Amino acid sequence: MKKLIAGVMLLGASSMAFAQPGCGVGAMIWKGQSGIAPHVLAATTNGTFGNQTFGMTTGTLGCQTNEAVQSMALYMDSNIDKVARDMSRGTGENLDTLAVLLGVDAADRDTFRQVLQDNFASIFPSSDTTSGEAVDAIVAVLEKNESLSKYVAA
Repeated sequence: MKKLIAGVMLLGASSMAFAQPGCGVGAMIWKGQSGIAPHVLAATTNGTFGNQTFGMTTGTLGCQTNEAVQSMALYMDSNIDKVARDMSRGTGENLDTLAVLLGVDAADRDTFRQVLQDNFASIFPSSDTTSGEAVDAIVAVLEKNESLSKYVAA
């Protein structure tokens, strides 16, 4: 059991080491430094304080975002349960509202709905998913889609 826990911790630390922390207080503190240790410390700082999500949502802390993503984040704060319900179904008023807030063209809305429904489990991995986590996941999913990435570009 101890070996399993140690392995999981090592795997988690190594995955954080190769991930670029991007923005947030951690990235600002360790800016300009290279190597595994500064990346792990920056990612750990961001993860511990949850400031990277805040920065991406508000466009602060060195994070670049667009106003549409900020509008979606504000909407998600008050409507996360309704959005999750509609996203799981692939249709609904709240999903349409997200599309409007992001400026998704009418021609792309079916793709938008389908992509979000297909990725529901990664956007809402648990019932405790926060609106900030869901927004980050939505942006990540849309960035990977060739026809939808333009709506979340910073």
